[in-house]
Amino acid sequence: MMTIDKTTAIQLYSKMLLIRYCEETIAVRYHLEKKMRCPTHLCTGQEAVAAAAGQALRQDDFAVSTHRAHGHYLGKGGDLNRMIAEIYGKKSGCSGGWGGSMHLVDRSVGFIGSTAIVAGTIPVGVGLGLSIKLKKTDQISCVFLGDAATEEGVFYESVNFAVLKKLPVLFICENNLYSVYSPLKVRQPEGRSIASMVQGIGCPAVNGNGNDVIESYEKISKAIDSIRNGNGPVFLEFSTYRWREHCGPDFDNHIGYRSGKEFEEWKTKDPIEAFEQKILSDEIADKNMINELKTETQSRVDNAFNLAELAEFPEFSSNPGFEEIAR
Repeated sequence: MMTIDKTTAIQLYSKMLLIRYCEETIAVRYHLEKKMRCPTHLCTGQEAVAAAAGQALRQDDFAVSTHRAHGHYLGKGGDLNRMIAEIYGKKSGCSGGWGGSMHLVDRSVGFIGSTAIVAGTIPVGVGLGLSIKLKKTDQISCVFLGDAATEEGVFYESVNFAVLKKLPVLFICENNLYSVYSPLKVRQPEGRSIASMVQGIGCPAVNGNGNDVIESYEKISKAIDSIRNGNGPVFLEFSTYRWREHCGPDFDNHIGYRSGKEFEEWKTKDPIEAFEQKILSDEIADKNMINELKTETQSRVDNAFNLAELAEFPEFSSNPGFEEIAR
């Protein structure tokens, strides 16, 4: 039986659908139109953690993300129309058309930014946690990161500082097994658990199935409760898997860094399909409601792309670095 209420279940499902339909529409239109001229890192297959975190966090909580940020942005409540406009480089984009896919901001929902630099937003997120503590609010700073970010020195410095100062920071690591084309086995010692390693720094850490949206939501919610109660940072490591290539809209299994068998096995763990079946079996929704949600979601996505097509490009003089360029 479902361990969450009906409203939350439908909201989680809707968030995952929005992320999936958005990403897959980008994938279809990217080469076809050749109008999205920034690199895109898609998260198809990894929707559950982003949806769960966005559902569990409050609007005034902060979040920072990685180069694979679309799901985190949408899950947190970021504006779909402004995100697509940003990817098209339009003035109405969430970063004015100057940032592109990897530099998304929506302060109205606490999404403070994403970056192309691996681990680059981790110290920013910890700094936001320090600001929360200094202002004595009950907000949380959520830091999204990948498994490769745990190999950067700034990760250890940031976690150590967060533990030392007992900061309200939630670290969410989506371990999708690969850093570009390099699997864990060539980057980290065999058998290492990232969560256990972080525990050794003094930060409570938990593993989870990142393709199970209910488990992800419950573990994130529990961590948030602990942090809001003043217990300091928590680290969550969720196992998951990206379906498409590291950077771009295509599939890249043919280049040999991962096997077709591995890919197909992970596709059977599709977080959306699994949750949809659970919703139906537990009578949270029927087929008609599911189909309506899918139709409405695709319509929202299509409308966002149409608006982006019609939007204007920014003036060169509006570029934040214009004065430097002019000199």
